[in-house]
Amino acid sequence: MDFYELRIVDGPLAVACWTLAVAGAVLLVALAASPSLRSWGRPLVILGSAIVVTVAVTGVVHWLLVDVMNVFPEDLPVDVLVASGIGVFGVVLAVTAVVRLGLARRVWHRRAGAVASAAAMSLLAAQLVNAYFGLNLTFGDLAGVSLSRIRPLEGQLERAAAPAVSLAGWSPQAGLPPNGELRSVQIPALTSGFKARQAYVYLPPAYFAPTRPELPVLLLIPGQPGNPSDWLSGGRLRHKLDRFAAAHGGVAPVAVVIDPNGSPSANTMCMDTKAGRAETYLVRDVVPWIRSHLSVTVDPRFWAAGGFSYGGTCSVQLLAKHPEIVSSALGFAAEQEPALAKDRTKTIDLAFDGDTAAFEEQIPARQFADRRHDGLLLFLAAGSRDQDFQRQATIVAGQARESGVDVHTALADGEGHSWEMIAKTWDAGMALLAARWGLA
Repeated sequence: MDFYELRIVDGPLAVACWTLAVAGAVLLVALAASPSLRSWGRPLVILGSAIVVTVAVTGVVHWLLVDVMNVFPEDLPVDVLVASGIGVFGVVLAVTAVVRLGLARRVWHRRAGAVASAAAMSLLAAQLVNAYFGLNLTFGDLAGVSLSRIRPLEGQLERAAAPAVSLAGWSPQAGLPPNGELRSVQIPALTSGFKARQAYVYLPPAYFAPTRPELPVLLLIPGQPGNPSDWLSGGRLRHKLDRFAAAHGGVAPVAVVIDPNGSPSANTMCMDTKAGRAETYLVRDVVPWIRSHLSVTVDPRFWAAGGFSYGGTCSVQLLAKHPEIVSSALGFAAEQEPALAKDRTKTIDLAFDGDTAAFEEQIPARQFADRRHDGLLLFLAAGSRDQDFQRQATIVAGQARESGVDVHTALADGEGHSWEMIAKTWDAGMALLAARWGLA
């Protein structure tokens, strides 16, 4: 097996991480409470104190990230906090052990053991957080090797390079490649001036026919914090769409993974705000570029948006505000409305200088309430363990139905706020699109 294909979320590597971490924890407790040193208490007292400090430190850091610094607009999942706590616990025990050991030369190997043990526990914490979200599944994903193999979009794959007919007038042809291909492209921001990261394009087998069909379009948006490439690693986009194409004579949507944020830590809320003209970039730069450069249909009935978390919210926004562009949306763990902070008032203050009316004018609730959206399709999915996003999906579903949208929902059993939730609900959403596009 290729080293870069080795899975890091489960299997032997996960077992190794657990083994090293447990051994490290035992060693740290022994070092921190060694009877050969001047004792500060029994091992259980040391252990209990470390747990209390760990809970306090983890809670304070979470509060700073969510409520003060607004790095995340929602509370982090409990699983993530527990996993992170393992790493904090290791550091707390290591600091305790090193302080008790002192600076004597004869115990340097014990200090080194404490540091290595803390590193092992931190490694397990990182592995568990990554496994929860399901972002980097292999060493290749983690190292970026898969992305480095993606070539830039060539001129011969652009719209002008081959004749095209309508999808209804195209018939499956012999000699198509068995799988689609990925390309990278920097979509120019001629109108918005927005500084976006490079986009990724999936081209299905039918795209490589001598006469191409004008294919449907699927705009995909990553979560936040995140990168467009997350749809290729955690989202396993190529595998998913290759499977779809195999079931439909080589036809699948041209999927374009776009970036409305500009950096992993930025959050534009997919709106035009002080943070940048993200909506203008999507609507007036990205969409025209796709229409003019790729062999796709311009009919909005064959255009869909999809995304995870922040990206799911953005997809619902596009459906609600721009049905002339997209007529379907796949909202995986979509929020009720875009947010910069858990506190709604802080979001409005940061993005709109406190102008509540300006903010509410753009959110899906207002767009669905102000006009009818008959004939549109919305698919909402969440994990059964992700109760907050289930609640928000229920609210969005009700708003959309009141406006005439055909709403479908799905629940991924046993999953939280993760890419595995998408893996379990993806086929249901794509089946709805296939039927809508006449491919079922």
